[in-house]
Amino acid sequence: MNASVTSPLGQTTSNFATDLWNDSCAVDELEYAIACGGVGATTNPSIVLGVLKKELPAWRDTILRIFHENPTWGEEPIAWKLIEEMGLKGARLLLPIFEKNGGKCGRLSMQTNPCHYRNTDLLVEQAVHFNSLSPNVQVKIPVTAAGIPALEEATYRGVTINATVCFTVAQAIAVAEAVERGLARRAREGKDCDIHPACTIMAGRLDDWIKIAAKKDGVALTPGCADWAGVAAVKKAYALFRERGYRARLLVAAYRSHLHWSQFIGGDLILTIPHEWQVLFNGSKVPVVERMSQPVEQKIVDELYDLVPDFRRAYDEDGLAVGEFDGYGATARTLRGFCDHYHELLAILRDVMIPNPDK
Repeated sequence: MNASVTSPLGQTTSNFATDLWNDSCAVDELEYAIACGGVGATTNPSIVLGVLKKELPAWRDTILRIFHENPTWGEEPIAWKLIEEMGLKGARLLLPIFEKNGGKCGRLSMQTNPCHYRNTDLLVEQAVHFNSLSPNVQVKIPVTAAGIPALEEATYRGVTINATVCFTVAQAIAVAEAVERGLARRAREGKDCDIHPACTIMAGRLDDWIKIAAKKDGVALTPGCADWAGVAAVKKAYALFRERGYRARLLVAAYRSHLHWSQFIGGDLILTIPHEWQVLFNGSKVPVVERMSQPVEQKIVDELYDLVPDFRRAYDEDGLAVGEFDGYGATARTLRGFCDHYHELLAILRDVMIPNPDK
């Protein structure tokens, strides 16, 4: 695939501190992103499911090899071995960037089992395992009630984390504080603290939820107003992170419009963009100028804040207690989707492992 550092995304990465990651571990898509200055990538069961749906014939031999090499394994260990192999292909492609930048860039994010979102111990165990696979693997742990202590413990154990399933300022602050606690524990024991944690805010998924919440509440928002909800939450969290010197770096995911790129240009944060959106942005006429410091129009924030209680919960620093994270609408919708995709992935592997004799 052709891309260029003179493209809009290339200008974003070359002229500003803003980093680009590819929201997939597909090699051809990652190569396109790297040509635009991309320095990272991500994977999770949902992404692997999408790859298999598009490229199952290309991966069938790999699945069968894992199947035959491990005669006692069921669907789940085979699924995780496949996820690891897909992810490590991307990690190897990014390793030169990782080594050149001292670990700040060049990372591949690998997600823990979404069905373990309630189990701190299992999240930490899988995070430590993923961390052992390659020096440039970053581990995604959900920002749930069980995920917050897992993020602290994994950080303490030297895992570079990327908090996921996060939509609100309160969640982002809880992540940052958990990371700081983990790093403080390491420092007290004289351990290396030169790791580069990240905290994702899934901006587009917050937009989605605010639209649903408004409709459920019978609220008619000004057209386009809800498209700024995620932008407003990210900018609020970003200002707090910089003010307090948190060492976790914000990452923006879940793209719904060019606002989720253009409004963050110039910020010292990561944009994890799906390939399809990268192509659209590179073909756009949106000027590549600094906008991170430009606040969302106050009348938009006021309308969302006054009319949609779940926006207030997302925007206020104390809008959610940790015990409320799992029940927040955007969290619940995303966890359900991730778990559904995981089980769909297992079903695809089942068809390969046990071909339907009726067909």
